[in-house]
Amino acid sequence: MSERHIVAFGGLRPTPGRVHPIVDYVLDLTGKPRARVAILPTARGDAPEIIELLYARLPADRTERSHLALFSRSIADIRGYLLSQDVIWVGGGNTANMLAVWRVHGVDQVLREAWEAGIVLAGGSAGSLCWFEGGTTDSFNLYELAPIRDGLGFLSGTHCPHYDGEAQRRPLYHRLISEGLPDGLAVDEDAAAHFFGTELAEVVSSRESATAYRVERKGGQTVETRLDARPLPTGRPLPWVEVGLGK
Repeated sequence: MSERHIVAFGGLRPTPGRVHPIVDYVLDLTGKPRARVAILPTARGDAPEIIELLYARLPADRTERSHLALFSRSIADIRGYLLSQDVIWVGGGNTANMLAVWRVHGVDQVLREAWEAGIVLAGGSAGSLCWFEGGTTDSFNLYELAPIRDGLGFLSGTHCPHYDGEAQRRPLYHRLISEGLPDGLAVDEDAAAHFFGTELAEVVSSRESATAYRVERKGGQTVETRLDARPLPTGRPLPWVEVGLGK
């Protein structure tokens, strides 16, 4: 079995004119000067403006970018397409809808195969939550978070993204775990948890206060343990020439 990598980040705040350090961190894992990156914008319904934003996150000098649209599907061989990539980058949005659409098209099965083949899996928000058994989501109501329990389950336990970015996240996650939701990992925005296989290898951060937390039920109480994060270098300037979609 090849080396397996999942990089789950709580969300990436804007870095105008610069590559987000976590983006370069993900690309470095491929060991390639210009990685092939497949973007999965399913969680936002393949909206064109979201696809453009996701392309803009990925620097053209280090990536060959493309995307898999499932609402207006044009790629017949999903397995062949995804297994030809170096990175599969999952965008944020509605996690529940994304998982349902993936399962209709068999993407869930191919993603496991890609992971086991050594293709780096990465994403934030819905793109980080999906790899776990479940966690907290706004999939069912934009104004009120709720639990989701049918993630892909590549990683055991649960996950809470946007831990420091949305006021509801921390108290709800604590309450759900106290009520029996499996223990898990919470991740702040601008922090990322890198899993090597199914074990947490390290936490990295591009912002001084951002990190990840173990959140567990112990002795009838929910206990939060802050994890040390390795600070990443400041993001480099974006390439001055950006090319169009699919280039």
